[in-house]
Amino acid sequence: MRELLSELRDWHDSGVPFALATVVAVRGSAPRAPGAVMAVTADGRVVGSVSGGCVESDVYEVATETLATGSPLLRTYGISDDEAFGVGLTCGGTIDVLVQPFVTADDRDRLRELVDTVAAGERVAVATVVSGAAPVGARRVVLADRVTGSLGSEGLDAAVTDDARGLLAQGATGSHRYGAHGERRMEDVTVFVQTYAPAPRMLVFGAIDHAAATARIGSFLGYRVTVCDARPAFATRERFPTADEVVCAWPHTYLESTAVDARTVVCVLTHDPKFDVPLLAAALRTPAAYIGVMGSRRTHQDRIARLREAGVDEAGLARLASPVGLDLGARTPEETAVSIAAEIIQHRWGGTGRPLGELTGTIHHHRT
Repeated sequence: MRELLSELRDWHDSGVPFALATVVAVRGSAPRAPGAVMAVTADGRVVGSVSGGCVESDVYEVATETLATGSPLLRTYGISDDEAFGVGLTCGGTIDVLVQPFVTADDRDRLRELVDTVAAGERVAVATVVSGAAPVGARRVVLADRVTGSLGSEGLDAAVTDDARGLLAQGATGSHRYGAHGERRMEDVTVFVQTYAPAPRMLVFGAIDHAAATARIGSFLGYRVTVCDARPAFATRERFPTADEVVCAWPHTYLESTAVDARTVVCVLTHDPKFDVPLLAAALRTPAAYIGVMGSRRTHQDRIARLREAGVDEAGLARLASPVGLDLGARTPEETAVSIAAEIIQHRWGGTGRPLGELTGTIHHHRT
């Protein structure tokens, strides 16, 4: 939903009824993961997507139906459908899509509160009844310190709240089954829990042309991008207009003072030992998901030797993606940025980095 925040706000402010379609389950290969959304207004406007274009036309019709009836609907799409190539996933997977209408002012106000919470960067989980012995579409919003809404029973509310907070801590999204009163070994009710957390960070060190291109593609991928360089003439907003922040500081000093978590990616593009070695030593003490370092193979070998002298062990050295990026034959800063982004995506989802035409099996990776 994060990518639709602006449109949902505008529709709320204009009093426009709309329906929100959400992928709540995926089985097999599918182009979008659980949580993908598409919204349709009563006057026919559409934003977002729940597939690669395979089922959007039918979801549009379902959304129109829910806007007319005011009742949510769950639809399943897959290759087994009689009209698989017309309304279905030709990639062979199956998805469940929950379509919910927001027709009344109260419904839209409640969604607006959620939209504002997500936009403010608060961590929030939204639990929605998808099917079973509870009102379909019932919603409970769970934050670290408060909850709103009910799924129909105190027991179910308590069980889902507990699980939602666990998923929120992990940044995980998925469906869970319960008894009608929250019993954990029963499957009377299916609840989809979607979590929203602040955007992951991309820390780009070295204010060079490659950094500008990397910052642009990082923003495109949904990262909150920070560019850092110790040189005031280079670390300027004018040179990095797409970055969320530009910091003039010694790289290792800044890294040691800023928040880094297991979703953070670090791109070291300075290729200067006086910056690289203390910076990388600091980076390897963090839980960062990815640490990529620019430089030639000769520079890489020299850097490894310096890091060993600085006390970095072999396990730490093995975490470095160096030289940074996948082998795409990149030449320009923009092509190099694509190469770096490709490696970050590969690392995140566990892809092989090989051409899909050379492989068999599932295309879409869904790493836990």
